[in-house]
Amino acid sequence: MGGRIGLDMPQGTVRQGQALVGTRGAVRYHPIDINWPMVQFYASVVEDGHPGYWDPDWARQQSGAIQSPPGMLMVWGMPFDWTPVAATNSDGGALNIPLPGTTIINVSTDTEFIRPMLVGDRLSTQEQLVAVSDEKHTRLGTGCFLTTRTAYHNQRGELVAIHTNEVFRYTPSQPAPETAEEGPADA
Repeated sequence: MGGRIGLDMPQGTVRQGQALVGTRGAVRYHPIDINWPMVQFYASVVEDGHPGYWDPDWARQQSGAIQSPPGMLMVWGMPFDWTPVAATNSDGGALNIPLPGTTIINVSTDTEFIRPMLVGDRLSTQEQLVAVSDEKHTRLGTGCFLTTRTAYHNQRGELVAIHTNEVFRYTPSQPAPETAEEGPADA
């Protein structure tokens, strides 16, 4: 495997990346519990009056506790910018696959929610590399499409959601050089 670049992505060949299809990353435990003040803050920003986010009695009858809006799924796993303890439990996920390419862009995302996320839950995730395409040539550049699937579980081990994500990791195409007579390449 070659060196590391850009977002600290390891360089390698397409075959090296494809050989890792099916592997799973380490289980990553999210840093905070789902909590009502953050749920309320989020719901207020998006002006969502769903009683599952605001009414404890209604939420208790429907699902056992205040629910987290689905849009907060990834919020609960965001790492802190700083803590007094330097350790982190992130393995880099899709960025840590040895492939050619210096740039990464998200292509598509899909999330299936299995059960509600409830106040007091603490989530964990585990990402699996599902696919690495052969090298493709696009307007952006040459690279590979990577598909990952991340399973979200609560502290009871119950599956909460499955998030499937596809990214394109590529080396940008070099724009055609401009000449004084021709002007910009897209003109």
